[in-house]
Amino acid sequence: MPAGLRDLTIRQLRSLAALATGGSITAAASRVNLTQPAVTQQLRNLQDLAGLPLVQRTSEGMRLTEAGRELLALSQRIEASIATCELSLEALAGRTGGRVSIGSVSTAKYFVPYAIAAFSKLYPKIDIKLSVGNRETIRRAVHDYEMDIAIMGRPPSDVDVEVQLIGDHPHILVASGQHPVASRDVRSLSDISGEVFITREVGSGTRLLMEGLFDANGLNPKIGMEMGSNETVKQAVIAGLGVAFISAHTVASELDDGRLVMLDIEGLPVVRQWFVVRRKDKIMLPPAQAVLDFMSTQGARYLPKLSQLSR
Repeated sequence: MPAGLRDLTIRQLRSLAALATGGSITAAASRVNLTQPAVTQQLRNLQDLAGLPLVQRTSEGMRLTEAGRELLALSQRIEASIATCELSLEALAGRTGGRVSIGSVSTAKYFVPYAIAAFSKLYPKIDIKLSVGNRETIRRAVHDYEMDIAIMGRPPSDVDVEVQLIGDHPHILVASGQHPVASRDVRSLSDISGEVFITREVGSGTRLLMEGLFDANGLNPKIGMEMGSNETVKQAVIAGLGVAFISAHTVASELDDGRLVMLDIEGLPVVRQWFVVRRKDKIMLPPAQAVLDFMSTQGARYLPKLSQLSR
């Protein structure tokens, strides 16, 4: 190998590879994001180091000489080695492998799995463990260091956490389309205060929000049934057993297909936010940090679309 070749640079080799692919200085410059004079200079410097012509002009464009093809093969080997090294470093850093424990309040299960699926396509070697529960269950798990991160609507107040916004979380009142209240002219909470309410269990974030809303209006909702999941709340409302104050994200499909209707009540929807949280004093390994970054920057893309709220 010529002594001078030891001083070649990656930029020079990439300029040569771009020329081999594009067939012209103009095309090469576009591929490597350099100006045409800069690419020409890179190739000239590489040729000086090689001590042989690397390029020849033909009627079909610029082509590599035999010496140029030798350096192109060297470039390909170096690029492959760089890619392999990057994968090794990623694995050592934990960004492409490892395990992450995620907690999600049950209301968030309508978008969190989709976000995790998208993340897993980017980082297939990171093993995600997802635990779903009501707000109190997830709060306790965060408090006890059982989870790396959690997705919830109201961060815990008794734990020092880092909080990052995912997106808006609207809450609405819904009823079956066949329920008498659906055909009445209802405008305020007082208009429906006598209706039977199907609610989540005590301790859930939705229940707390509903109670706060009615307390602020000096009303006491008539609780008919308490359910441990949004699915059972929805089914009870669809069956006509009552109305419900519920996360709009949990009923997006039922609103679209007409199984449920949204009641047009003054002051609604109540819009809260979705957050991704972690204990500040819990060590975050690179895989967990990758999930946290993804949820905070991309999580909003997976929130259910709410056509009725945009009308």
